[in-house]
Amino acid sequence: MTVSNHDLLVRPATTADAGPLIGVLAEAFHEGPLADWLIPDPTDRRTVYYRYFKDAVYHGLEHGQVYTTGDQTAVAIWYPRLEPAPVDTRSRLATLEHTAGPYAPKFVLLEEMFDAFHPDEPHHYLAYLAVDPTRQNQGIGAALLADQHRRLDQLGLPAYLEASNMRNRRLYLRLGYHAGPTIVLPTDGPVIWRMWRGAPTGGGRSPFPRTRPHRRSL
Repeated sequence: MTVSNHDLLVRPATTADAGPLIGVLAEAFHEGPLADWLIPDPTDRRTVYYRYFKDAVYHGLEHGQVYTTGDQTAVAIWYPRLEPAPVDTRSRLATLEHTAGPYAPKFVLLEEMFDAFHPDEPHHYLAYLAVDPTRQNQGIGAALLADQHRRLDQLGLPAYLEASNMRNRRLYLRLGYHAGPTIVLPTDGPVIWRMWRGAPTGGGRSPFPRTRPHRRSL
């Protein structure tokens, strides 16, 4: 069954949704090349991912924009990035050490790489998009994105994200994103595709911005 954009209720999430949405994120991201690289042991991965995504959901609710569906089977966490975002590096490092334990170094490396290549141009950043694995391939993720894309087009703002596998990359390409230069994670890590959905212009959409790498050390 494919869900149309009109049939799906998309709404802002609240703290009452946190529990189910943490589970959706942890399950949706449990498999894949990035998960295998971050935490090779799948049992450890489930435990660490629950803690990691618990932090992600509550951080998004407090500092970003979190959207879900009426049945809580999907979640998108967005952050308006209208100017470069300051980061409390000491606090973030402590959080990663608490949530990831012995796997923290790779999480630190991942976030450093993402930050180093993050565009400075004003945009909204899709940090996470997840659909319950039992409900995937039904158009739910696309409908969740379309809801935010309408808002961004009204504001005249682009969107940015990192895709961690080819299937997601293909989805974002279908939805109007363009792929920019990739990020290749060290120590035999996977390729990450940087994706940009430009702001509306008279001739189409704004191009992928030039990004000057900048370093933030955790």
